[in-house]
Amino acid sequence: MLERRFRAAVDAVKAAAKRADRLSDQELAEETVRLKDEIAHGHALDDVMDEAFAAIAEADRRVLGFYPYDEQIYGAAALEAGCLAEMNTGEGKTLTATMPLYLHALSGKSTILVTANEYLAWRDAEQMRPVFAFMGLEERAGVTKTPGTVFTNDEKRQNYAADILYTTHGVLAFDYLLNNLVTRADERFLRDFGFVLIDEADSVLLDSAQMPLVISGSPRVQSDLYPTADFFVSTLKEGRDYTVEDKAVWLTDEGVARAERFFSIKNLFAHENFEVNRHIQLALRAHALFRLRKEYMVSDDGQIVLLDNSTGRSLPGMKLRGGVQQALEQKEHLELSQEQRSVASITYQNLFLMFPEMCGMSGTFSDARRELWQVYRKRVVVVPTHRRIQRIDRPDRYFLTAQDQFAAALEETLARHAAGQPVLAVTATIQDSEIFSKMLVDHHVPHSVLNADNAFWEAEIIAAAGQRGAVTVSTGMAGRGTDIKLGDGVAELGGLAVIGIGRMENTRLERQARGRAGRQGDPGSSQFFVSAEDETVSEIYPEKAEALIDSPHPVSERRIRHLALRAQRTLEEQGVSSREQAIRYDEILRRQREILYAARNRLLDGEAVPEDEVRRIVHSNLRRFAGGRKTVLAPDLRRYVLDNLSYELDDEISRLLDEMPAGPRLLKSLLGYADRLFEQKKASFATPDEFGEYVRECMLHALDESWIEEIDYLQQLQYAIAARSMAQKNPIFEYSREAYRSFQEMEQTMQEHIARSFFLAEPLGYEDGALRILFP
Repeated sequence: MLERRFRAAVDAVKAAAKRADRLSDQELAEETVRLKDEIAHGHALDDVMDEAFAAIAEADRRVLGFYPYDEQIYGAAALEAGCLAEMNTGEGKTLTATMPLYLHALSGKSTILVTANEYLAWRDAEQMRPVFAFMGLEERAGVTKTPGTVFTNDEKRQNYAADILYTTHGVLAFDYLLNNLVTRADERFLRDFGFVLIDEADSVLLDSAQMPLVISGSPRVQSDLYPTADFFVSTLKEGRDYTVEDKAVWLTDEGVARAERFFSIKNLFAHENFEVNRHIQLALRAHALFRLRKEYMVSDDGQIVLLDNSTGRSLPGMKLRGGVQQALEQKEHLELSQEQRSVASITYQNLFLMFPEMCGMSGTFSDARRELWQVYRKRVVVVPTHRRIQRIDRPDRYFLTAQDQFAAALEETLARHAAGQPVLAVTATIQDSEIFSKMLVDHHVPHSVLNADNAFWEAEIIAAAGQRGAVTVSTGMAGRGTDIKLGDGVAELGGLAVIGIGRMENTRLERQARGRAGRQGDPGSSQFFVSAEDETVSEIYPEKAEALIDSPHPVSERRIRHLALRAQRTLEEQGVSSREQAIRYDEILRRQREILYAARNRLLDGEAVPEDEVRRIVHSNLRRFAGGRKTVLAPDLRRYVLDNLSYELDDEISRLLDEMPAGPRLLKSLLGYADRLFEQKKASFATPDEFGEYVRECMLHALDESWIEEIDYLQQLQYAIAARSMAQKNPIFEYSREAYRSFQEMEQTMQEHIARSFFLAEPLGYEDGALRILFP
């Protein structure tokens, strides 16, 4: 049904294109004004889609010299329907995107394209800007050509105000968080989310989905438990003391008992032992789940550099949250960095679920249809190729040892290189890329290496991989988003040969690698070389792999293939399970985040806070302090007044300290005292508006302080809660229960912060039109 719908859309656009072809340049540009007017007068986007697609397609031809193929129009129609379009490498996703982007920009709502990295976002924005400008639309890039350049809030506001914005998923996520950390309404720069088109969407929605984007703020008090916990974990044995499953690790009963003896505590899971439990979990994760040169590297200057293990890319500047970074540093015996409190966090899953309209493109979606529907409610549409695929996918070859595997891959590479055929060797890990590179050096084969250590030149390296005699060694990233065009005479030699070394974590990564060859009907080939020593196999089935390798009898290729494919399926299932768990954790955080961000925005937008509400909060705090106590000691009362109500003990409070009335009499006296202080504070402002602004600022400050503590606690809780799986408890349920309790406590803490800020903060006057306040 969908296929018929999109083919009908292609016919309708081609019919509309006959009219667009007859228009002058000025008349074609004026189509934007006409279509905007129709939408403003009630026409739906679908009503004008055919004409809009035809207009921008004609602009593509006149400005860029390329008219979209039928298949690209088909893909654009699928995107407009909110689907995830699988388009093979080289099928022209960049040109396809111009059609739905133009259509949605006509609505005047936020229209954003996000892609895999800053280079691609900047490049595509530069290439497509003349087309949109020709049609009278402003298009901007949310990134710069120079890595590390930071836009000001004013520049960001201009970017997001543009009709169309090209950016990266990372920049968009951090901008969303930063936009909700501003302290003044005029500092906000984001528009309400409207339409987003995600390029290389499987990488974002699946491979990177569970990695939270975190903004760190003020430092936490540095713990001295990291060395002790690291030493303790180094004495444990897997299976006996802890269990690893589905990217999670937890102590067994024996491990818990050892921890309680080692730390001289009675109950590891008691609330007072939360920090001990947390640091044990952090150390366990560092030792059991994070592997050197797989999930991270150690730089020459002694810093932990994280790796995206689905692509091999390094993630410079990115740090793990909740103390995992410090646990890794302790594991590697590096100087510990300062642990920071998290002040804002979101996953890509929840970021893109916030868009009313979302679609995406990639070369590899179909293998994850079920998960994409379950999580995002998005259908996958496989877009036909413009030309029949000529690539020959040869059967995988299987070997018992890595030595035989690499030797065979090298032999194949040398043979093809000798004939002048370009070769792209794709390895499963960074370490394998370095091993294979050294083997090529030993055989005097000039080549380029594309891995986490030189990803800056990624596009240039991969673009040259199709030239005659070129040999390129790459990790799984293989320059996504950049075409590999064949050099002169290469087609006659068989096109690009992709040689895969190692079973990868999932079939999508292998399909992505194979798809580098055979672009737009070009000839090409692919073949994978797999062994029982591949990391994918040894990680999941170490004992079975070892048994095969050490077997005194000949081992059939069928047994190796069965084990390798079974290991890959298990890893894929673990990945799905891990992503499902991540979104369930973040769903709990999302509900709290939306409540807090909505309250922040109301305050920033000037919503008045009733005086009675502030009085109610103050009275509620006092009742918690004095209402349920028969007696209050003088030092406690003195400290409470100085910390929450006044920096000075006037005659009234001094008399109260001398008399020390009990229970209701004390509460009544404190309530009367607080009311008088309230009136004094109110009278210190010249106008009711100034007083109202002061109250809003106090509430905003208290909200932010309380939320920082809450989000920091919840992120630590995720690690500590994993240990409860050992006790046959559902960690999501436990986390949800603890998060609910913590949210209730946060509301109480927030009320205390509000009252304290109201009474003790000092207004300093206005600067640049904003009230400056010195908070306690």
